[in-house]
Amino acid sequence: MSTPYPFTAVVGQTDLRLALLLNAVSPAVGGVLVRGEKGTAKSTAVRALSALLPQVDVVPGCRFSCAPTAPDPVCPDGPHEAGPGAARPARMVELPVGASEDRLVGALDIERALAEGVKAFEPGLLADAHRGILYVDEVNLLHDHLIDLLLDAAAMGASYVEREGVSVRHAARFLLVGTMNPEEGELRPQLLDRFGLTVEVSASREPAQRVEVVRRRLAYDDDPAGFAARWAGDESEVRARVVAARALLPKVALGDTALLRIAATCAAFEVDGMRADIVMARTATALAAWAGRTEVRKEDVRQAALLALPHRRRRNPFDAPGLDEDKLDEILDQFPDDEPEPDPETDPETDAEPEGPDDDGDGPGDGGPGGGGGVPPQGNGPSEGAETPQTPEAPEAPEAPEAPADAPETTRPSAPAQKSDGPEQAAVRAAAPFRTKMLSVPGLGEGAAGRRSRARTAHGRTTGAQRPRGQLTKLHLAATVHAAAPHQKARGRSGRGLVIRKDDLRQATREGREGNLVLFVVDASGSMAARQRMSAVKGAVLSLLLDAYQRRDKVGLITFRGSTAELALPPTSSVDAAAARLEQLPTGGRTPLAAGLLKAHEVLRIERLRDPSRRPLLVVVTDGRATSAGAAGGDPRELSGRSARLLAAQGVASVVVDCESGPVRLGLAGVLAGDLGGPAVTLDGLRADSLAGLVKNVRTAAASASPASGPTAVSHTNRRAA
Repeated sequence: MSTPYPFTAVVGQTDLRLALLLNAVSPAVGGVLVRGEKGTAKSTAVRALSALLPQVDVVPGCRFSCAPTAPDPVCPDGPHEAGPGAARPARMVELPVGASEDRLVGALDIERALAEGVKAFEPGLLADAHRGILYVDEVNLLHDHLIDLLLDAAAMGASYVEREGVSVRHAARFLLVGTMNPEEGELRPQLLDRFGLTVEVSASREPAQRVEVVRRRLAYDDDPAGFAARWAGDESEVRARVVAARALLPKVALGDTALLRIAATCAAFEVDGMRADIVMARTATALAAWAGRTEVRKEDVRQAALLALPHRRRRNPFDAPGLDEDKLDEILDQFPDDEPEPDPETDPETDAEPEGPDDDGDGPGDGGPGGGGGVPPQGNGPSEGAETPQTPEAPEAPEAPEAPADAPETTRPSAPAQKSDGPEQAAVRAAAPFRTKMLSVPGLGEGAAGRRSRARTAHGRTTGAQRPRGQLTKLHLAATVHAAAPHQKARGRSGRGLVIRKDDLRQATREGREGNLVLFVVDASGSMAARQRMSAVKGAVLSLLLDAYQRRDKVGLITFRGSTAELALPPTSSVDAAAARLEQLPTGGRTPLAAGLLKAHEVLRIERLRDPSRRPLLVVVTDGRATSAGAAGGDPRELSGRSARLLAAQGVASVVVDCESGPVRLGLAGVLAGDLGGPAVTLDGLRADSLAGLVKNVRTAAASASPASGPTAVSHTNRRAA
């Protein structure tokens, strides 16, 4: 086993270290979600935390880590008799992004349960993490149903496995830590709320601190064991402080004044529900215990608010998390302290701690507002000097000046402005977003779980049964009994129970919803440059992006103007990144509509190779004009028509958002929609509360249709005539 990087050797990131330690002191706080850019020691700090947790006593041989003094009465390996326990270190269990439901909660042998009446259960990761840490890297990329199971277990302290009337329950109390890069997509607000604390991390911009990061990392890579030994003293001090804070925690008093401050703060910042109040109370109590005090002070409440509230104030993915600290101070000052402030010279919170080389700067990693009872000592240790200190994660290599158009959004540099045939106009702000009508791809897909189009999924309503293709996950009981019933006499059945064989088992087929790839192709030419018009167009696209976020889609953005088209945002789950690119979109020049459609064809071809199960939905936002053929030459309108028919022939589901306005309309968007084989909808008709249009489905070619017939047109009440 490799030597982990010492927790106390992490440079800066004071808020991150404090949030992790508060959960170590009081797991009831509810875990930590760490948000930040790559290379900021998120994973390293989490993995290092397990070494600071006290050892746990477990029942020998119990797969569910029952405590010998208070074993779980319904433990699947129980009942346990009283006896001495075995001490072992607290575990740090990692949940992979691609984990299955059975790997997370455990698997029940359905065949033995039905045939023999026994609960043959194989524990999952939740059982392994009991009384330890469960770490989910890239938690925002985890499937929603797995996140639901994970957070339910964290909230209830137990995991339940239910399969056709057979159930297993076991204790699952763990410290939940998730890390994520917001560029790769956001978590749903209701899932954000289930994490107790959230910390934003970023790399320091101070050269001295960055030098210290590199030094420590290099020293650790050269000699991990020796580097860890030099920090062993600091690690022992923090470990002892965690143990002392845990012992002190039940004695901490949460007075009425502190409760009033907590309630007033949550009310003033308009957070939903009461979970924020409870988390703040537990966090403030843990802060006091960490500082060695038995009463909660105003600074504890302040720090608790900074850790527990920012992520709960988001209403949509375009809201930036954060908290107005001046407003917070005004709220807290409304309630005077019940007792005078203690003498700083005798205050345990201000006891001198060794200062490290990373504690003397003002960089982003050097802590956040409010002390909150202090942070772990990490410096003036044995690693002082030019050859010792360093950090958990090596700095990112400089990005290449150029990247392919289909590179991930997080690594692709901003594209230079296109050469335009006309004057470029500055970007305008988008109009306010609105709720849009439902757009979906027809047929039955098998893509990633989402909320847009019909698909065969692991969760949803049962529609039939089939023989399992591998491990059985969802038993169809009626179909299984029906398959086994004719063979009971031949199998020598003599009792009341059925004789079940493996060949009798039937897997339930279920229908739910999938997420799609929504590729936006936006006209940014001079014909769209009127300020009010482009603002309305951006508002419509922003509304569709918000809808894509809610339906768990991937999104991409193509813009065309001048003589070329540009992939402004390769397909990604980061909807807020698409919104940022849209906001900066300038306009001007001629209209190379064909170039935009051909770029869409290229992007979809590449994505079909990368993720063949995710079906695309093409949304073309234009007035239908085509005034430039680009490098291809020829008639622009004829070229755009051929490009549209190429997409239609490949069965790409499409919809055209008609941006034409004014008393005289050419209806070119309707012509384009006809070539694409999809509907056209006006900006007003896109609104969910509008009676002008109704978009329910974007029909592609039926599976039974001949190849030459192409995709069928969509019935749409607002279809524009050519």
